[in-house]
Amino acid sequence: MKFTKMHGIGNDYIYVSTFDQPGPPDPAAFAVKASDRHFGIGSDGLILITPSDRADARMRMFNADGSESEMCGNGVRCVAKFIHDHGIAPRPRVTVETGRGVLTLDLEIEADKATRVCVDMGAPILESHRIPTTLTGDPPVDAPLYLDGRDFAVTAVSMGNPHAVVYINDLKAFPLEHFGPLFEHHNAFPRRVNAHFVEVISPGEVIMRTWERGSGVTLACGTGACAVCVAGVLTGRTGPRIVAHLPGGDLELAWAGRGEPVFMTGPATEVFEGVWSEV
Repeated sequence: MKFTKMHGIGNDYIYVSTFDQPGPPDPAAFAVKASDRHFGIGSDGLILITPSDRADARMRMFNADGSESEMCGNGVRCVAKFIHDHGIAPRPRVTVETGRGVLTLDLEIEADKATRVCVDMGAPILESHRIPTTLTGDPPVDAPLYLDGRDFAVTAVSMGNPHAVVYINDLKAFPLEHFGPLFEHHNAFPRRVNAHFVEVISPGEVIMRTWERGSGVTLACGTGACAVCVAGVLTGRTGPRIVAHLPGGDLELAWAGRGEPVFMTGPATEVFEGVWSEV
């Protein structure tokens, strides 16, 4: 089975296109095996690129633990690059069907290859029961949450998948590996949650670190960066346009307010192609 390794600012996935071959018979099991960084290809998960009757292609995303997720912002940019560069939809504007719906993506092209992608991520979901979370508010804004001896103020947003955003004064000193899994599995988030810890540099600039549901610490999370942009506006900490500095690189985000879509712009990179001999 042919695969392509790609990443969006370090958030790396194994991409398998079923336009010209069958996909893995058990995608969840394959995601676990192939994502292993010692005994597999190594990745944050698996993304299947399949035909769609609603868009140029459809993506299905599986985390490194085999759980299926609704959406991945860095992943969808790479899907757009793949279908452009591999001739499936060789246009500067493409559409991709996701668990969030059909998204429109605009590509920056250099030497016939897509290098950066701007994604219309759709409007954030702000109703607590749809995020979903039992924290109060639509959405919860700076809602109190007590975890392992520490009080947190949590803003919850869904970008098709659930996110919890927490602002931290000293991000370098924050024990992400300790609190990340506590957030992910807290009973306030019935479908688990992606947890993001953010330090504000200015109204237009933040630094963030992420614990991703099903994958743990990752170098970047595109939907999470969108949620951080939304949370910044809702809490008044940042403006409608920000640059988010993630460990793997930078993303540009913009959100004009309730009912409006979030726009995310960032790079998409193909690393290598290969063949997996066991399926």
